[in-house]
Amino acid sequence: MKGKRKQTVFESLAPLEEEYFSESTKTKRLPFRPSRAKIKYANTYRLDPYHKFQDYLVRDKAQAILTKKLQQGKYDAVSSPSLCASISEEILTATKKMGFDRYKYVVSVLIVEKAGQAIHVASRWVWDVQRDSWVSAKYETETFIALALVMACYYE
Repeated sequence: MKGKRKQTVFESLAPLEEEYFSESTKTKRLPFRPSRAKIKYANTYRLDPYHKFQDYLVRDKAQAILTKKLQQGKYDAVSSPSLCASISEEILTATKKMGFDRYKYVVSVLIVEKAGQAIHVASRWVWDVQRDSWVSAKYETETFIALALVMACYYE
C-alpha cells in the first residue's frame, strides 16, 4: 500500500459538465453563499433584575386607576365582569410600562356589592420570597368594594 493514495469521496464523483444544465436552469441557479452562523451568547447566570419591582409605585398607580374608573359608579351585577376585565387590563399595561425587567404579572380585580356581609379573599402560589412580590389596592363606595391584586413573579 505504500505508493498508492486512497481516493476521497469527492474525487470519485465525476464533475458535471456544462451541457447537463439547460439554459433555463443556468439562470435559475443562485450563487453559492455560505450560510451565516447564528451568534451564540454565553449564559450570564444573573439571578437579580437590573430594575427591581417597586411595590409602592405599582400600588399608587393601581389605586389611581381604581379611583379614576370607579369614582362615580354604582354596583351593577351585569356590567361588573366587563368592568373588572378592563380595569385589570389597564393596571397590567401601566405596570408593564414601568419597565421592571424579568417579571411576569398577574392582575386580578374583584368588585363585590356591599350587603352587610363579610368576605375573605385568598390566593395560593408557588412563591420565591426573595424575588417575587405582590401589591393590593382597594376602593370603597357606599354600594360596592373593589379590590385589585397585582402579583409580580420573577422570570429568569
